[in-house]
Amino acid sequence: EVTFVESGGGSVQAGGSLRLSCTASGFTGDDYAIGWFRQPPTKQREVVSCIVRSDGSAYYKDSVKGRFAVSVDKAKDTAFLQMKALKSEDTGVYYCAVAPTTYESSWSLTAFGRFLEHWGKGTRVTVSS
Repeated sequence: EVTFVESGGGSVQAGGSLRLSCTASGFTGDDYAIGWFRQPPTKQREVVSCIVRSDGSAYYKDSVKGRFAVSVDKAKDTAFLQMKALKSEDTGVYYCAVAPTTYESSWSLTAFGRFLEHWGKGTRVTVSS
């Protein structure tokens, strides 16, 4: 069974920072990517960022490049999303998720969104302007 323990959401003012954490268990091997997608209040789901566990390649949605940084602590099976210079449009519920990388020879954030297999219950991020 795949399980997630997510934390780090909250409310901040625009320009502030938050760090999301996600400990995922129930996997074997390195052939997967872990990351986050978000559900804004009035928009469709957006894939935000992911990192490939095997080689550490990181991918970001254009609007968060330079502000968000994803990382993974393999020893703890924990991924982190450091979010800085937050904007009101970053508001939403953030879901930690995993996708196998074996279905796509050239990985991308689009592939992550396409092959999502498991995700957690989400943590809310609210950015006030």
